[in-house]
Amino acid sequence: MPKSVLIKDTTREERIQIVRRGLDWCGDGSCEQCSGCSMGVGSIDAMYAPYIDGKLELAEVNMLHAATRYTHG
Repeated sequence: MPKSVLIKDTTREERIQIVRRGLDWCGDGSCEQCSGCSMGVGSIDAMYAPYIDGKLELAEVNMLHAATRYTHG
């Protein structure tokens, strides 16, 4: 069973690793010097900072990004 990614179940360092593992699909294997690539966020660190800092859950950050980035129809 996968470990929870909820803020209450993780440390700040674990949240950093969760974000990095989740973004590993880009092919580079790291987000060093990232400019947001195809996500259009300018900075991955800035986008996921609320989750890493324990202010918003990972799902909330992703929903906010989707709500401001994509449109239906």
